[in-house]
Amino acid sequence: MDFGVLIQILVWGLYAGCIYILLAIGLNLIFGVMKVVNFAHGELLMLGAYAAFWIYTLSGVNPYLIIALAMILLGIIGVFIERLCFRPIMGTGKLNEIFLSLGLIYLFQNLVALLWTTDSRSIHSPYSGVSVSIGSIRLPLDYIIIILFTIVFLIAFQLFMKRTTLGRAMRATSQNRDAAALMGIHVERMDMLSFALGSALAAAAGGLWLISGQIADPYMGSIPAIKAFAVIIIGGLGSIPGAIVAGLTLGIAENVVPLFMQSFVGLLGVSMSFTAWKDTIAFFILIIVLVIRPTGIFGEKGE
Repeated sequence: MDFGVLIQILVWGLYAGCIYILLAIGLNLIFGVMKVVNFAHGELLMLGAYAAFWIYTLSGVNPYLIIALAMILLGIIGVFIERLCFRPIMGTGKLNEIFLSLGLIYLFQNLVALLWTTDSRSIHSPYSGVSVSIGSIRLPLDYIIIILFTIVFLIAFQLFMKRTTLGRAMRATSQNRDAAALMGIHVERMDMLSFALGSALAAAAGGLWLISGQIADPYMGSIPAIKAFAVIIIGGLGSIPGAIVAGLTLGIAENVVPLFMQSFVGLLGVSMSFTAWKDTIAFFILIIVLVIRPTGIFGEKGE
């Protein structure tokens, strides 16, 4: 196997892992604070991609600069979803939350299809033809930008959660809602903030996904959402470090493992493509982790 090709595939895996991390952290944040499982989180990624597309189309600004606007817009939408949908049913049973989020999936998919049809949308990155040369290895500049963007955002997110009053209040609410309320923390406000931040993270993932050369359509959120759920289960429910480790592991594995499988059968003289296996890798890893450690890599026993 060519070493340069392997490095390129590892970078592709890191890029994919960054998208999964942003999506999974938002999902984990909502679950950690509100204890709500939002199956419609992939649709927030889809809405974020459409927001980035239309802002870019109307403004013509560098697409990386509009990610912040898409995040703000989805953060506002997230507040409305939390206030109007999840807030009234909190505490009434997980089945209600599941059916509500499933209903939101169909609502958002059909609403976007009605407004903008089912035609695919894409953004042409100004750096799509630019590569960075490291020796004989050429890496797409967009992938490097996305990886660096994610690193900066994760540092900022960590500082917010640990150094700010709001961040500490959200962590306290996540650990014990009743104790947090007794200490004067407005837990409902923390719910609203967590859903807004989770939605904004999904918008960042959707915008970067689109800029990297992928396409947006009303049904694009399903597979990324499933993988995000796999990431948070592998990493441990409610664990942000777990989501980061699992997201990177999944992104690299689903790009490297099919390559090794194809190389292995090639040595046996068999020509076979394993590209279609890419989306199944997450579930192989999920099964292995759950068998060995049912609470996930960073999950606490007894959760």
